Amino acid sequence: MMELLLLLLPVAAASGWIAAKRSDSDKKSLSPERNPDYYKGLNFLLNEQPDKAIDVFVHMLEVDSETVETHLALGNLFRRRGEVDRAIRIHQNLIARPTLKHEHRAQALLELGQDYMRAGLFDRAESLFQELTESNLHREQALANLLVIYEREKEWDKSLRTASQLESITGEELNDQCSHYYCELAEEAHAAADMTLAADYLQQAYACNRESARAAILMGEMEKSKGNYKAATKAFNTIARNSPEYLPVVLPSIKECYENSADGETYREYLEQLVQTNKGMVEAISLTQIIREEDGDTAAVYYLKEYLKEHPSLDGLYQLVAMEPDDGTIINSEMLLLLRRLLDKLLDDSPAYKCVTCGFNAKTMHWQCPSCNKWSSIKPVPTQV
Repeated sequence: MMELLLLLLPVAAASGWIAAKRSDSDKKSLSPERNPDYYKGLNFLLNEQPDKAIDVFVHMLEVDSETVETHLALGNLFRRRGEVDRAIRIHQNLIARPTLKHEHRAQALLELGQDYMRAGLFDRAESLFQELTESNLHREQALANLLVIYEREKEWDKSLRTASQLESITGEELNDQCSHYYCELAEEAHAAADMTLAADYLQQAYACNRESARAAILMGEMEKSKGNYKAATKAFNTIARNSPEYLPVVLPSIKECYENSADGETYREYLEQLVQTNKGMVEAISLTQIIREEDGDTAAVYYLKEYLKEHPSLDGLYQLVAMEPDDGTIINSEMLLLLRRLLDKLLDDSPAYKCVTCGFNAKTMHWQCPSCNKWSSIKPVPTQV
């Protein structure tokens, strides 16, 4: 209540000051000391009836060039506080005034659209922002808000058109964003079994961003599903060159491609080259598993121990402990069990993916951060120590 009191007291003071100012030029107006509405509003406020107090103060603040900014500021404050219903009432009251200037009405429409967005009323917000876009007032802000709405509503065609309009105004390229929109459309087409359309969308995704990791992954998965393992491997290999941080996402698919391909090179040879190039723990662990399958536990343990000396990692240590032979003594058995449990807990508490922009942690891969809504900002988390 105290916080709301501090918020509304300046409005009450402004109401009284404006009433006093106008009383000098208009003798029919009451001074703030005698205006019953002024004291009525204060009484509502002190008796914890803020909605009624708002109605009184907004009524006293007749909308004109002197007071419109006060209305806008009050509505903005309520929206930031999460009191969207109150913000909507104030901005709707502004727009309803026939004497409101054109530029002030446009500002009120923008604020009301943001109120609706905050309340999740995207259809209402969309119509207001479209009106602003057509009027050429606050067009950049309106388009930016429309883009947010279309992303949340997964209307990717509209997102592409809006992004193009926004680029023409700001001069800022949104290539990576647009590439993701085409990838979303490709996934929808793939789900509908329209492989031709899906491939067309992926080509457009590449046209926006030649190094798009997502487009490469989708292309590889599409080719793999059709049995085109050579083409799939080629697509996946662009991840190793351009975006090696996403290798943990695609290594299982690359392994499947090599196991089903007859091109000569083995998956082990591929991993050995990859480890030499990238020095990544995921690649090293994958190679360790192949060595274990082909050469046995002793060779795998030796390889991983040597690698961990240069590249310490919790994941690598966990794999090493899991392979470490138990000599049958009680002490060794208990120590191994304790160490495995400790590493299990550490790795379970660690996020698999993290947003490099806002720090959002996730257990699964997202191409758009659920927290800050940035595209391509979620990355696999290396567990180096």
